[in-house]
Amino acid sequence: ESCFMYYLGIDLGGTNIAVGIVDEENKIIARANSKTQTENAEQVADAMAETARKALESAGLTLADVPWIGVGSPGTINKSTGIIEFANNLPFKNTPMQEMLSQRLEGKQVLMENDANAAAFGEYMAGALKGSDNAIAITLGTGVGGGIIINHKIYSGSNFAGAELGHTVIVVDGRPCTCGRHGCWETYASATGLIKTTKEHMADAPKDSPLWTLADGIMDNVNGRTAFDAMRQGDPVGKEIVDEYIHYFSVGLIDMINIFQPDILCVGGGISNEGETLLAPVREYVDKEQYAMNSTKKTTICRAKLGNDAGIIGAALLGKMED
Repeated sequence: ESCFMYYLGIDLGGTNIAVGIVDEENKIIARANSKTQTENAEQVADAMAETARKALESAGLTLADVPWIGVGSPGTINKSTGIIEFANNLPFKNTPMQEMLSQRLEGKQVLMENDANAAAFGEYMAGALKGSDNAIAITLGTGVGGGIIINHKIYSGSNFAGAELGHTVIVVDGRPCTCGRHGCWETYASATGLIKTTKEHMADAPKDSPLWTLADGIMDNVNGRTAFDAMRQGDPVGKEIVDEYIHYFSVGLIDMINIFQPDILCVGGGISNEGETLLAPVREYVDKEQYAMNSTKKTTICRAKLGNDAGIIGAALLGKMED
């Protein structure tokens, strides 16, 4: 019986299953990964259990050494029943994943949470949101993910589907969104949205401009860095795209700040690697437009710290959430 506590977190993604063993200092000391099989939920449960066992083995631990198994999964997860009601890119519909996983891991207690919420909780326990009472994590990826911490707890609403911050509309009748609405914040502020904005502007940019050169003359080579790199090369069109992107991102961000007034808001995902190039102008917009501009206490806006590990750490520590 070791006197140290260890925790196991599983970050279930559409393509990968990442498992980490986390120590008392909230550091990952061992890992295991596998590909996500997406044919059916049984396969996903098998793979998660197997990958969890591999991670334990590589840490020299057994299931007896961890108090619970924590899972961050895409989709709407009913935390009172452990049922994944729906996930858009995985074969889940009213899937009793908590029970399925527990059965495969010697009846160990399984705690489940939405992946964006788990990542926010990871940042709250061990990263950029540490020490806050109320906080928000925004992730700029394929979509715009959101996680909200209120009074030290994950906020997920009465149906466990809350905190879909990316699906607030910032442009009425704007770009079509996967959720069925038009003009969602996600369609402008995600990496996907930035790529779309870049391509729209490129169509009118001269063929010898930095944008086209960076993309080797091929529209489909555009990624979330293209416009920022072009801007750094002094390209006016690159600058225009970045300015437009930052404006859209800021509009949605100010909405979030006006609603929640968090102590800290952290920004993660690929685009957050731009660091102050992104955040300094965002702070200017926020200072200029937020409702509480005269308040002595304002939201700190910073980069997320844990990168792809946020979800693993958050999932591993789910049992530590204050009641």
